[in-house]
Order: sequence, then structure tokens, then C-alpha cells
Amino acid sequence: MGSVMIGVWALISLLSFSFGMVKSYVNNAIRIQTSHIQIHDPEFKEDQEVKFYMKNPDEMLAGIRKMEHVQATTARTVINGMLATSRGARGITIRGVDPESEKIVTMFAEKMTDGDYFESDKKNQIIISERLAEKLKLKLRKKVVLQFQDLSGDIVAGAFRIVGLFNTGNTPFDEANVFAIRSDVNKLLGEGNIAHEIAIYLNDPTDLDSAQIALKTAFPNGLVENYREISPDINLYESQIGVSATIFIVIFMLALIFGIINTMLMAVLERTRELGMLMSIGMNKMKVFGMVVFETILLGFIGAPIGLALGWLTVSYLSDKGIDLSAFSGGMEQFGMSTVVYPDLNADIYIQLGLSVVITAILASIYPAIKAISLRPVEAIRKI
Repeated sequence: MGSVMIGVWALISLLSFSFGMVKSYVNNAIRIQTSHIQIHDPEFKEDQEVKFYMKNPDEMLAGIRKMEHVQATTARTVINGMLATSRGARGITIRGVDPESEKIVTMFAEKMTDGDYFESDKKNQIIISERLAEKLKLKLRKKVVLQFQDLSGDIVAGAFRIVGLFNTGNTPFDEANVFAIRSDVNKLLGEGNIAHEIAIYLNDPTDLDSAQIALKTAFPNGLVENYREISPDINLYESQIGVSATIFIVIFMLALIFGIINTMLMAVLERTRELGMLMSIGMNKMKVFGMVVFETILLGFIGAPIGLALGWLTVSYLSDKGIDLSAFSGGMEQFGMSTVVYPDLNADIYIQLGLSVVITAILASIYPAIKAISLRPVEAIRKI
């Protein structure tokens, strides 16, 4: 019973940690990169050319904000360009954002580590990541030049002053993106009221499908995609974690079934004389068989609930406090994961695990029970 209890407890701890890491990755990706849903011009996603934009995004935003499931939305101008400094140049994705709505959708203002998010009433401000600033030897208040193609296909450039540094904890994203105010970027493009991307954050992720259908109906000429379609790796993580949980449970059950068989075989062999005595005084084989099976099932019925309870208490405690993995921050940031993991486990996993232990105990009881009823009473009584 102790081994069943500890095994269930350990398995729940392992699964909850795995689910917590995946949840951390998915939530970070949704908040920082994809949101729940994005709308683009249908041709923009292929090459991200500036000419494939959406007109009058403010009208689109006003309509989206009135929808039932929407918590926040924002428009962005997205351009592939060059960030040039006195020390060199670097290819970069320039994201022109509306500061107030952007910080609600992405909570980007909370990722600032130095300087300001955006200063009011100032033009040509830019925010870059700490890692990018370190690589290009840049500091606050320094000027950089953004170069990109305008809507006519000509190369344009603009000088921007660094007002803030950010760190999202996602190294690939941080090194590849800079943020400026959308109106400033659009002036360089040659068209004021345009956007390449509209990001939408929902009140409840479970409303994803219904919200996407409503948006497709409202904007039939736009490409409406959810975060799983935008980022296939997120979809892979979410789909594979269930498969991984099943594999973990199967491995645990295989170990458990051999452990129970070993325990019950020892119990049968140690009680050979007692079993022989019971059969010799008239106890039929079905009752002997049922007795061994019942004893085996009791191991699961007593050990599993205690293990499940300990596991639930552990997950409940750590889901609030979190597990600090800052010692491995360098590696985790490369994969876009937080340095603090909050274990989490769905209720159906507890049910699945409890049923698996019971089924395993029943299967494990069959061989020892067969061994018990195969004893010959006369020989069993005489066995030393």
C-alpha cells in the first residue's frame, strides 16, 4: 500500500509539473506573440509584405470590442526592416502599436525592465529588448535608425530614440522584435490609418471556437486565425501533453502491476499451509480465488486515495507558490518558458489515474489467485 501511495503521489507531481511547463509556454506565447485570435489580410501571411494591409482598422476595432467574448483588442503595423546603429545593422521585425490597447492585450508594459513603456506627447519613440541592446551596445536615450520599404516600394528611414528596455523571457522573440508607436511608423509608410494585424484577447479561452466563427462572419474578407493555427508548435505542445500523460500512466501501471504481483505471490507462498487447510475443510476454489483478488484490490483502494489526496495537496500548494527554476533561466528563456513553473493538473487526470490503479490491481490479482487455487490441499498442509 505504501508503494502504491508513493507511486501515485510521485506520478501526480510529475504530471502536474509537465502540464505546468506546457501551460507556461502556451500562456506566454498567447500573451506575448499570438493573442487568442489574429486577423490579417489573406495575402499578408505568405511574405509579410507591407502592401497587404487592412484599411480603417479603428472601425474594425470598434466592432470587435462590442463582441461578447472579447476582453481586449489592438491593431498593429508589422514590417520587416533593418535597425541601424553606429556599430552596425540588424534585421528586425518592427511592430507599430497603439500603446494603451497594446498593454491590455499583451501586458507588455509589465515586461519593462528599464526606462518607460512609452512617453506621452513624444514622437519617434522605440522600445527594444535588453538582449538586443546588449548585442548592439545600446542604452536608453540613444538614437537608432529604422529602415524599411514604404507602400510605394521605396526605402525609407527614420530616426527613433530608445525610451525603454523590455524582457519578456522569450529570447528568440526579444531578439527579433522592436516596438514603436503605430502612427509614427505609418507616417513613414505613407498611409496613416492602416494596420497589418489585429490581435484579440478573449475573456475565456474555452470560447475560442465561437469567437472565431463570429469574427469570420463579421470580417469575411479577412484571414481570421486562432493561436493554434498561427503557431503550430503551440498546437503540438497542447496535443502532445495528453499523449505524454498517457505514456507516463502506462509506464507507472506496468511497474505497479509487477510490484503487486510480486507482493501477492509472496503472500500466497507464505500462507501455503493456511490456504491448504482452508481448502481441506471445504472452502471451494472460487472463494479462495475471490479472497486473493479482494486482498489485492484492497491494496489499490487504500493506497490510491491516499496518494491522490497527497498529490492534490501538493499541486494545490505549488500552484500558488510555484517552483522557482531561475537557476535554469538561460535554457528556459530559449524556449519561451517562464522561470517560475506553476504545476497544474486537470481533474480528469485524477479520475483516470484512480481508475487505472483499480484496473491494474484487478489484473495483477489474477496470477497470484490462480497460483493459490492450483495448490493441492494435502501437499500444501505438509509444506514447511
